[in-house]
Amino acid sequence: MPGRIVACGGQQLFFPALTRYLFDLAGRARPKILFLPTASGDDPAYLLTFYQALAGVACEPSHLLLFNRTVDDIGGLIRSQDVVMVGGGNTANMLAIWRLHGVEDALRNAYRNGTILTGWSAGCICWFEAGITDSFTLELGPLRDGLKLLKGSACPHYDSEERRRPVYAREIAAGLPPGIALDDGVAARYEDERLVEIVSARSEGRAFRVDASGEHPLEVRVLG
Repeated sequence: MPGRIVACGGQQLFFPALTRYLFDLAGRARPKILFLPTASGDDPAYLLTFYQALAGVACEPSHLLLFNRTVDDIGGLIRSQDVVMVGGGNTANMLAIWRLHGVEDALRNAYRNGTILTGWSAGCICWFEAGITDSFTLELGPLRDGLKLLKGSACPHYDSEERRRPVYAREIAAGLPPGIALDDGVAARYEDERLVEIVSARSEGRAFRVDASGEHPLEVRVLG
């Protein structure tokens, strides 16, 4: 089975069509899905949103907390999932905490063993080499130490945060690796590090390949 990543620009949980798409990829009647809310500081309200969004959906949802950790075998837990979903928040803090607790290695192993990795915002950027983040200051800037499962960079929230577009162009001109920009509700699916397709839960959802020469629109399939 190929290694699969579905990177979403934003608001993933609020678009049921994206959840259906993800679970269809999992190919199980009741896929096991693990939520990592690390980027939000394991915010209880964020966790509640996850469970509310999946209420009534045929799946087995669970979560992993790291600020009040209760799980000993993180590798085993992550490896046993069909889908691992990563929420938004502070990408830099999330990556640092993951590395302290062995989550990075666990995600790499799960990816190689067929678990689908997904997420939005911080949960989009983290799979790439680099990205545009608000982790450090209110002014957006580059993050260069992603998990590097995917080459290049990523910029989520391309349509919903007005500073994303100019800052991404600026940082690529300054040497950030070229990459992909995704509107909210738009997701890019990769198999074995190759972009397979881009889907959108919104009819107006867009995606771009962005490099030093500018933006290059990518084909987007609108989900029914």
